[in-house]
Amino acid sequence: MPDQPIAATTALPLDAEGIHALAARSMFELFSSISQGMFLIDRDGRIVWVNDSYQRFLPALGLDSVDDFIGHMVEEAIPGTQMRRVLQTGQPELIDLLTNRAGTFVVSRIPLRGDDGHVIGAMGIVFFDHPETTLRPLISKFAQMQRELDDARRELATQRSRSQAGAGDGQRRAKYTFASFIGTSPATAEVKRQARRAAQSNSPVLLLGETGTGKELLAHAIHAASSRAGGPFVSVNIAAIPDTLLEAEFFGVAPGAYTGAERRGRDGKFKLADGGTLFLDEIGDMPASLQAKLLRALQEGEIEPLGSNRLVPFDARVVAATSRDLPELVRQGQFREDLFYRLHVLPIRVPPLRERRSDIPALVEVLCEDLAQRNGAAPPELLPDALALLAGQPWRGNIRELRNVLEQAAMRADSQSLDAAQLARLLREAGVEPAAPLEPDMPRSPGDERQQWLRPLAVQVAEVERRAIATALQAHGGNKLASARALGISRAKLYERLGNPE
Repeated sequence: MPDQPIAATTALPLDAEGIHALAARSMFELFSSISQGMFLIDRDGRIVWVNDSYQRFLPALGLDSVDDFIGHMVEEAIPGTQMRRVLQTGQPELIDLLTNRAGTFVVSRIPLRGDDGHVIGAMGIVFFDHPETTLRPLISKFAQMQRELDDARRELATQRSRSQAGAGDGQRRAKYTFASFIGTSPATAEVKRQARRAAQSNSPVLLLGETGTGKELLAHAIHAASSRAGGPFVSVNIAAIPDTLLEAEFFGVAPGAYTGAERRGRDGKFKLADGGTLFLDEIGDMPASLQAKLLRALQEGEIEPLGSNRLVPFDARVVAATSRDLPELVRQGQFREDLFYRLHVLPIRVPPLRERRSDIPALVEVLCEDLAQRNGAAPPELLPDALALLAGQPWRGNIRELRNVLEQAAMRADSQSLDAAQLARLLREAGVEPAAPLEPDMPRSPGDERQQWLRPLAVQVAEVERRAIATALQAHGGNKLASARALGISRAKLYERLGNPE
């Protein structure tokens, strides 16, 4: 047997308490070294210690130095944290997602107990600071499972409604949840946060954004997460209904109101949405003649069917959406100012796809799976250069345009693999000149890797800086001061890099 160093053997504590103390110290040091950051709070929720790794997040949190962090209450320093809950319950939260102005993080929160077993503080650990990249396979798998669960629930609800009287109205249910709004980028996380908060209220919600961004999907999700989820979800696309029929569509028709009207009358969408949610899509296209009646209905909570003198009460939460500039329509006199303020209680701006480019790989995967299920075929596989090309496009039609391109490519391709040349050809045929590809964060082939590192170091560093600055500007909506803080550089340095990227 080889000799073992005596000093190393005798240095180990032999008693149980000593081993426990050594293990605790070793685990603490291990977490501190392998994590992206770690800090401690006392029983009052005051930050008492932070390691060096965590300090790189401070500028993005709006803190100039570690002195602005240590000694402050954890809620004041870290927006959105749930560390206080761990202090109150004494229960650890081993895996959670935290989103604030510094980004999205995978975190753990662990209570610390004294010798008497009482909570004396807590430890916060940041494991990943780019979950959209690091945990992409896990997040995609979870999203797929959530969609399958949603499909099963909808099927059960449909079968249940068919077995009951009045099955037609019973099928007016939300089709989507927040899990259906794919993406983990900061812009996506923020719009989901706002929408979840809106779901807890009964006030009107106004969804603003370009066409194809997913406003209707969010309306479904808000209803599904609200206390009205058991009630109907009724949708009206104002732009798709002739002006002459809108009033009857909204408020209903009394029996025999006009020649050809049904003898029993017909309920309008407000009445059908009673107890649930009424989604008014393309509210900016509503004719001026109907805006005053809509305002009165929202204010009074009652409607007057066409051809009737009787007021009918209703209880429906209104979610409106538009791709038009409502304030500009108000200035032009095309939209009533009082109606605008009635709807503009909980406004949510749904970001265009070009502001959440990091979500494109996950969106492509989901869209390709959906196309494959509809066509009964295997999903197409996009090569790295194809994903890079998609990530660089402006997407004026947003997700709807992306889906159209993928569907055309899948139907016209001779193989399961799609490359950048095929997609660029489709874009040109649609009258769109493809923009330069945006390199995604994905592994390269060994040959490409060697070519990458054979280039001059200054060129490689400049490319890394350009990507980091572009990502920061995208995440902060073009705000250069916030971007500079997130990157840990001065605003002057950021302007210097923008003006002289090489």
